[in-house]
Amino acid sequence: MKNYTEHELKLKAEAYCSASEHCPSELRTKLKLWGADETTTENILSHLQKERYLDDARFCRFFVRDKYRFNQWGRLKIIQALRMKQLPQEAISTGLEEIDEREYADMLLHLLQQKAKTVKAATEYERNAKLMRFAAGRGFSADEIMKQLKRTGTDDETLF
Repeated sequence: MKNYTEHELKLKAEAYCSASEHCPSELRTKLKLWGADETTTENILSHLQKERYLDDARFCRFFVRDKYRFNQWGRLKIIQALRMKQLPQEAISTGLEEIDEREYADMLLHLLQQKAKTVKAATEYERNAKLMRFAAGRGFSADEIMKQLKRTGTDDETLF
């Protein structure tokens, strides 16, 4: 493994951050992998934050938007993922503001309708329980799921 100088590590980190959004914990891991010691890592992280290569709130906004639009994750799963990345609560809250409530509700409804086509259940109660577990696994709260199940109507052919 090549030993990098602090300047080389700083340039590598700038290039890494320029390619896509990253959070400080991801960068710490990457710098450690590149052989940086703790002092060098902290110097580089402070430089990157000062130069706006790293921004917790910006990272959270992009992360939230991508996860709910492309991965179809619910708020709870998104929050958990951001906490695992050791981001501050203020940045997480700022990121969650990116969620368009109407689009979010429609996405959940669509997910439930698609899943309902493949769920095998003897009763409506069993089918709803399976749909609840599915949506909860995607990170949606029980209230959000129930609201969308009610929105479809129990005699709706597309859901039941």
